[in-house]
Amino acid sequence: MRRKVSEVSKSADEIVYGLKREYLEKICAEGSRIDGRKFDEIRTAVVNTNFVPRAEGSAEVRLGDTRVLVGIKIEQGEPFPDTPNSGILTTNAELLPMASPTFESGPPSEDAIELARVVDRGIRESKMIDLDKLVIKEGEKVWVVFIDMHILDYDGNLIDACSLGAVAALLEAKVPASKIGAEDFPLPINHIPINVTFAKIGNTLLADPNLEEEEVASARLSVATNENGDVVAMQKGLGGSITKEELFSAVDTSIKVGKDIRKRVLGK
Repeated sequence: MRRKVSEVSKSADEIVYGLKREYLEKICAEGSRIDGRKFDEIRTAVVNTNFVPRAEGSAEVRLGDTRVLVGIKIEQGEPFPDTPNSGILTTNAELLPMASPTFESGPPSEDAIELARVVDRGIRESKMIDLDKLVIKEGEKVWVVFIDMHILDYDGNLIDACSLGAVAALLEAKVPASKIGAEDFPLPINHIPINVTFAKIGNTLLADPNLEEEEVASARLSVATNENGDVVAMQKGLGGSITKEELFSAVDTSIKVGKDIRKRVLGK
């Protein structure tokens, strides 16, 4: 009995995946990576701010061959009933089909929702923005900060690329207070969180995984730290395990990488 074309294709994909995983596990065990980087080394990060002139803030980020665009929109809105004296932060991600053959048009996918939540958590939990200073009239009007992330090219590690883009755009954003008869002012910034994501392949944790590494990883760990070296957010993904030693190593690497990015990429 002849096998269906779809079954043959699926079997071939599984074989290719298995071979790729075995190869990457082998070279990691030998102390190297597929692109020659060290285990704790991220790809070259480039940030261009004010990329969209009509936005309140924006940034284009290139992390290796991954490219994202983040825009900030700030509008008036009503506060949440339980936080009448606080502004609002909302984060959304759009995985554009042109960025990857695996992305589809339509409602936000689970991956897009998770991406937005992880980026939002790092910014929110770090208290990057002083939301209490975004109140126009307590209980009635506040400033609402929208973070919109668009994926333009996907070559792995969207979390870090989008997080960096969001932080860079927020640092440049201005509240359009002239709309209510006041002067525009920069967002009240308290901290600068930087997120670093790791992929576990075999028994090795790799910082800033590219697409090939990401595809065969058994576990993923994202760690956000602030300029003081404090861990402000953490997210584990996939089904594999992370040991205590690997966790501590990831935190140390995140602090080191975060310090470098703030100084070299953001100039902070």
